[in-house]
Amino acid sequence: MEMPKPNAQVLSKRDRVLARLSAVVAPAALISDEAERRAYECDALTAYRCIPMAVVLPETTEEVAAILRICHEEGVPVVPRGAGTSLAGGALPSEDSIILGVARMRDVLEVNYPDRYIRVQTGMTNLSVTSEVEGDGFFYAPDPSSQLACAIAGNIAMNSGGAHCLKYGVTTNNLLGVTVVLMDGTVLDLGGAHPDAAGYDLLGVICGSEGQLGVVTEATLRILPKPEGARPVLIGFDSNEVAGACVSDIIKAGVLPVAIEFMDRPCIRACEDFAKAGYPDCEALLIVEVEGSAAEIDEQLALIKAIAQRHDPVEFRESKSEDESKKIWLGRKSAFGAMGQINDYMCLDGTIPVSSLPFVLRRIGEMSKEFGLDVANVFHAGDGNMHPLILFDANKPGDLELCEEFGAEILKLCVEAGGCLTGEHGVGIEKRDLMHVQFAPDDLEAQMRVKDVFDPGWLLNPAKVFPLDASAARRVA
Repeated sequence: MEMPKPNAQVLSKRDRVLARLSAVVAPAALISDEAERRAYECDALTAYRCIPMAVVLPETTEEVAAILRICHEEGVPVVPRGAGTSLAGGALPSEDSIILGVARMRDVLEVNYPDRYIRVQTGMTNLSVTSEVEGDGFFYAPDPSSQLACAIAGNIAMNSGGAHCLKYGVTTNNLLGVTVVLMDGTVLDLGGAHPDAAGYDLLGVICGSEGQLGVVTEATLRILPKPEGARPVLIGFDSNEVAGACVSDIIKAGVLPVAIEFMDRPCIRACEDFAKAGYPDCEALLIVEVEGSAAEIDEQLALIKAIAQRHDPVEFRESKSEDESKKIWLGRKSAFGAMGQINDYMCLDGTIPVSSLPFVLRRIGEMSKEFGLDVANVFHAGDGNMHPLILFDANKPGDLELCEEFGAEILKLCVEAGGCLTGEHGVGIEKRDLMHVQFAPDDLEAQMRVKDVFDPGWLLNPAKVFPLDASAARRVA
């Protein structure tokens, strides 16, 4: 994928820009050495790399505002970065850009249990938010697989979900307010501790905007009381399609598990080898978790078992202990890392209606044979957020390009089935040239006009989300 190149005029600004930045942050917060900048040349979409002009790691909203004000005045692009776990190239820099990372912004600013919220700097990791409140019986619901590492800033940028989003929703459903800094240094407070804000829902515009509109420095997050109890079950099937049909029937029955996760055989084996969770030997596996009192759990699981039995499962097994439950979830949350130990892969995240799962899984299997590349499937089945892992050989010439072509066809399939290009990973650079598959020209124009309002110079996270020719023309204008 082509990335914009700097011109000589931009390159000549470097020394002046670095000198101005050094006046507003501590020396250790400004990285200009090439070897150190190389650590920021890519995010988790490692197929594409570019060393930025510099990296700045501020500690306060005021420092972020000063940095953006300088870059705005100098016409320097800024790429916001959380923890760099983006799988869509959302934090990929260009050679003429500054990386603005929030990794040093990790303070807890306020905890309010009566009103059930926590206010934090957005460099905090997802899991550390729950760690801050779990001793008092609370938790933060969104739980991406990368929650040990991913930052709240990135969760907000991509509207991240997780295994338990079926019941609790994704980031936007658990985000009450933000402090966001615009490209010209303006600081805005949107939303707050109250359940809803008057006026336009600008908070909803910011969440999922992929760092295109501003840099979110503080967030007010909804926290919830821990459930009385929870129990996962493992349901094994002889085929992906049958497992998909079972998911559809569970949802149609009106049962609301806290999570329904899907894995196929390649993923099952890799995760079992890693976690030793006791996964059954089958073609497809569902992890279904319910929560509540003991009586509520038993009632829900009885209904789920009755639905599953209609699909002739090869195994239906309830967790018998907290330790067993932890192993079951360790395996699922380690899926991406476990697969990475055995093969190069590209992870997608198209979303489809749950009723389309059997059809889409069958078509992915057929397309796998057509392209000659294997696919491992692991995803949030309850809300149709798919994560096909296309296996390829990064050292084999042409394999990456073939993998990308295959991935594009899977995402087109998701849109044709009534779904969308991304559920939680974002568009980034990975899907920007597929945006026309889902959106008409007028739809894209309306979205780009929103960016015009927040960032008229198109300096924030350039060359992302929108087709490259459209964004390049906007930036020149």
